[in-house]
Amino acid sequence: MKTDVQIAQEAKMLPITEIAQKLGIQENELELYGRYKAKVSLDVLTRLKDKPDAKLVLVTAISPTPAGEGKTTTNVGLSMGLNKIGKKTITALREPSLGPCFGGKGGAAGRGYAQVVPIDDINLHFTGDFHAITSAHNLLAAMLDNHLHQGNALNIDPKKVVWKRVLDMNDRSLRNIIVGLGGNGDGFVRQAGFDITAASEIMAILCLSTSLADMKDRLSKMVVAYNTTGEVITAEDLKATGAMTLLLKDAIKPNLVQTIENTPAFIHGGSFANIAHGCNSVMATKVALKLADYVITEAGFGADLGAEKFFDIKCRFAGLNPDAVVIVATVRALKMHGGLQKNELSGENLDALGKGISNLERHLENLAKFGVPAVVAINRFPADTEAELDLLRKKCAEKGAEVGLSEVFTKGGDGGIDLAEKVVQICETKKSNYKPLYAVEGTIEEKISTIAREIYHAAGVNFTLNAKKQMEDIEKHGLDKMPICIAKTQYSFSDNAALLGAPSGFKITVREVKVSAGAGFIVAITGEIMTMPGLPKIPAACGMDITETGEILGLS
Repeated sequence: MKTDVQIAQEAKMLPITEIAQKLGIQENELELYGRYKAKVSLDVLTRLKDKPDAKLVLVTAISPTPAGEGKTTTNVGLSMGLNKIGKKTITALREPSLGPCFGGKGGAAGRGYAQVVPIDDINLHFTGDFHAITSAHNLLAAMLDNHLHQGNALNIDPKKVVWKRVLDMNDRSLRNIIVGLGGNGDGFVRQAGFDITAASEIMAILCLSTSLADMKDRLSKMVVAYNTTGEVITAEDLKATGAMTLLLKDAIKPNLVQTIENTPAFIHGGSFANIAHGCNSVMATKVALKLADYVITEAGFGADLGAEKFFDIKCRFAGLNPDAVVIVATVRALKMHGGLQKNELSGENLDALGKGISNLERHLENLAKFGVPAVVAINRFPADTEAELDLLRKKCAEKGAEVGLSEVFTKGGDGGIDLAEKVVQICETKKSNYKPLYAVEGTIEEKISTIAREIYHAAGVNFTLNAKKQMEDIEKHGLDKMPICIAKTQYSFSDNAALLGAPSGFKITVREVKVSAGAGFIVAITGEIMTMPGLPKIPAACGMDITETGEILGLS
């Protein structure tokens, strides 16, 4: 089979104006970025405000393993499969970050014959959204440090500055730095650091905003520091809100591209799936819902992180009512959850598969708590045996879950028809009764404990003294009535990446609690979550190049 890049480069793309015309987007609502990508004006929402919304389907997955699950690939393939059976469909995804692209994870545009294109542009600078967010974030950091240098009229405590700088690259050397070294004119000396751009609160704000005015209001509320009496200092206190909004005026508009089969795709926003909510933008989702019959979107990592935040944060804020959820599973990954190593997955092993299915079953139990009907997508690999597939189908049937086979990696939209038909059947015959897991009025501790108990199946939560003090401060400032965004390992229901399958009896340890007042949620940090990743020993960048003819090599 050809490589992903070869398949993408051979795709017969349509001019993006044709894709837009098929969706009913008017010429004055389209801002072109070359022939194959464009931004869509938010005026679409005003023009189509009375049009009923499309069916909204979330694609999520079992707990990730090194064997791969293929969540994005399934998302793209499902959208193409739905188009094959006559359903006008749009896929809505996040934008990839440069850091993972040049590091080790690769891009986020799908795989095989289920990709979005132009893949090179999407995985590189795209339409500049990440750069706009980086600039707005660092403008605020510069204005904060300048305020300290120019006399500190707000009495900011330099030891309580919580606003770092950001860079869209993996660079561990920037996690902890000293700024202001040099002479008297070189700024105030203090400890600082960098996060990756995807972890910026501004990224989360862009993804959750429902209008330009809403984004501006959210930006104004961001907490950047505390003064010497312990009161919060916001972006508005530094008079930075207007300038940041200027830098983001185009970034808030959704980006329109296409799949290799010319299915429309909105790729917009790239919030970190741990420290933030890990979903594409509300604006892209809302615009897509007015233009299609079905909108297929996804959330980062497994259902315990991504789907929970999609339901409890994104849908709550945006007033979305999802109609169905697809949970992607592979025989290979479930065998790893059953105790096998990656080099042991090629042969049939019903015993390991049977044990590993407990991970899928737990995710299905959890999803039922949100009231949204579920479909299991079996992402088929060549080594899967019929006996293994039959066992997986049988276990899903015992849980009352519909199952669709996905072969989109090798067959494109044709390989997604079975899954597409199951999704349509669910959406047309089962009523969704979506509801969040908890009310925001509870205490921070109660909300964290609810997620840990109901979604992770933990025996309890341990809060460090530092976390308890931070929760007290957040409550003192009246910022506690917000949803919770838990940052933990994606590989396990617990905060220990080594506990695979469906562990129980463990306790979650919350070591830090931070408020993202502009985004509108509280972040509870567990384990060793990094907000500035590092590069691997041999970065993917080492294998990248470009030829004299402009052919890009090694970018996936």
